[in-house]
Amino acid sequence: MLASLRALRALVLLLGFYLLSLLVLAALAALDVSLLEYVHGYAAFKLIGLSVLLAVPVVRGLFMLRTPKGEDPPGIEVTETDEPRLWALVRELAAEAGTRAPDRVLLTPDVNASVREEPRLLGLLPGPRRLTLGVPLLTGLSEARLRAILGHEYGHFTGGDTRLSVLVVRGRMQIGRVVGRFHESARKKAAEEHARQEKAAAKRIAKGKQPRALDTAHAGATYRAMAWLYTQYGKLYLRASLSTARAQEYAADRTAARLAGRDATASALREVAVLANRHEFYLASYATIGLPAGAMPPRGEFFGGFGRLLAAREEQLAAMRAELPTDEVSPYDSHPPIAERVRRIEELPADGRPAGAGGPALALLTDPARTLTLLEDAALVESALALPRAADWPALLDATMTEGLASGRTPLQRALGEYTGQPPTLEALLTVVDDGRLWQVAERMPRSDEASAATGRAYREFARPRLIQSLRTMVLAELSARSLLRWEFSWSQPAAVRLPALTADADADADPAAVLDAALSAAVADRPDTAPLRALLERAAPHPV
Repeated sequence: MLASLRALRALVLLLGFYLLSLLVLAALAALDVSLLEYVHGYAAFKLIGLSVLLAVPVVRGLFMLRTPKGEDPPGIEVTETDEPRLWALVRELAAEAGTRAPDRVLLTPDVNASVREEPRLLGLLPGPRRLTLGVPLLTGLSEARLRAILGHEYGHFTGGDTRLSVLVVRGRMQIGRVVGRFHESARKKAAEEHARQEKAAAKRIAKGKQPRALDTAHAGATYRAMAWLYTQYGKLYLRASLSTARAQEYAADRTAARLAGRDATASALREVAVLANRHEFYLASYATIGLPAGAMPPRGEFFGGFGRLLAAREEQLAAMRAELPTDEVSPYDSHPPIAERVRRIEELPADGRPAGAGGPALALLTDPARTLTLLEDAALVESALALPRAADWPALLDATMTEGLASGRTPLQRALGEYTGQPPTLEALLTVVDDGRLWQVAERMPRSDEASAATGRAYREFARPRLIQSLRTMVLAELSARSLLRWEFSWSQPAAVRLPALTADADADADPAAVLDAALSAAVADRPDTAPLRALLERAAPHPV
């Protein structure tokens, strides 16, 4: 679809909102006129008042004359003086695309790149342009793939998408504002009716009468009906405008292929999908693991560690690149499925340009370490920035695991505390096991549906794995409290615990983990035996449990 036709479609959709609003106002007025022939006095006054209340949100939506300007996301604005190589690439690609370069470049902590323009007169006149570029993209992409990503964004400029978005966004905001005001009025009406009914119920109780059940289901129904009407048009608006947005994405991909090459563009799309997945994993499993313990990674490493993870998991990443995401896309999603985008690009004729040419994109920055540090200050909340920094990643892991074991409570510990009414210590649990009362405690633990339906031996088989897991955690907490545990940090594998020697000198070659597992299994067997576990704990430290 040509840019002019897309602009016309967006304008028609926006005008449809105004037409709908005028029809609603006309219908309210016509209804009032027709009913006033039969309604007089106070009833007529209430009828007109209701019409006015319904008309107010509609009129306010009609006269929303300005689309609020979007705020910058958290990030660092860099000038040509700050980052001359990055800006040189930005300007070079803009010239090749035949479009005006952005006026500003903002580096952000997200796996994303976007462009924005602030045009005037509903997009008829150009305005300032901004390029937003995620530092994780720079971390994970080669320069050739970054050129493809920037080429895609410039495709939005050359296609007029950023100027067209003013019309689309304005329509979405006006519809959203009208719907929101009707829902707000409905909630207010329901609250008033609830208060009125509560007051009436209190009076009946004071007179010794049975109060009526509170029922506000019908309060605000007229407002909800109006909200429903605009919501239906909003769904139509979104489906139509977002189908246009998806066509814009395909067109921008073709611009990227023209500027950076077919293979680099297809490769970049695959890579971005992988980077988004791994960055989410990195934040959850590495960057933020110290927060429960009140600790942060070393300065500059909150975002900087992502590159280390990518380097250590290259084999895993290669397998992920080969399998594109197959998730279904919502009809309200502005982007087509990544697999379909890649397929269309790979169907283009080969152009001989390699996919991975150039060095890592992060090298375009003058001082990557400094940028990663400044990005923390710009993107993280003050409470996180105020936390102490670990000396290195292994130290962060040690602090996190030590705190987690010390402060955590397993399901078995909670059940033990309920059963005994005493502090749920490891010694208390072993005493309960020796007394033959383990399964009475286990019955207080949360159960799966299968375990709830089972009895006798079948139930014990369902419950045993959770018992072993909880008991193992309690033993590790005991060893951690004695400063006997060590945690092995890895970028390529989950963290592994390193146990102290838990065997007699004659069995020095035995695997401590296997020895512990055998002792745990013995403690929760049908005929429990805590002696092996007590012996291991005695060997680990000179004092008793």
